[in-house]
Amino acid sequence: MEKPNFSYLDNLSGGDEAFKKQLLGIVKDEFPKEREKYNNHLKNNDLKSAAEDVHKIKHKISILGLEKSYEVASKFEENLKNNSNQLNQEFENILDVISDFLDNV
Repeated sequence: MEKPNFSYLDNLSGGDEAFKKQLLGIVKDEFPKEREKYNNHLKNNDLKSAAEDVHKIKHKISILGLEKSYEVASKFEENLKNNSNQLNQEFENILDVISDFLDNV
């Protein structure tokens, strides 16, 4: 499984460490809340709302340089819109990797 990295943030910040820290802080703040909303919607079988949550989480996936994971998330979002939770386990694995990464930066 691919690992989160700072390549996108480094490129976006243009070497401005304060800006990079600010963006990372936003991700660290928003990601757990978005994951919790997603989990609640999935638990309540509200797949349409879960798809909207995945859409928001995809931005964090992209910011953390997870290109393959972004593709999985996009497919999973479409599956949810079509009332299927196929790829759920793969998406959960991605969320776990991101959580671990954010806990250690």
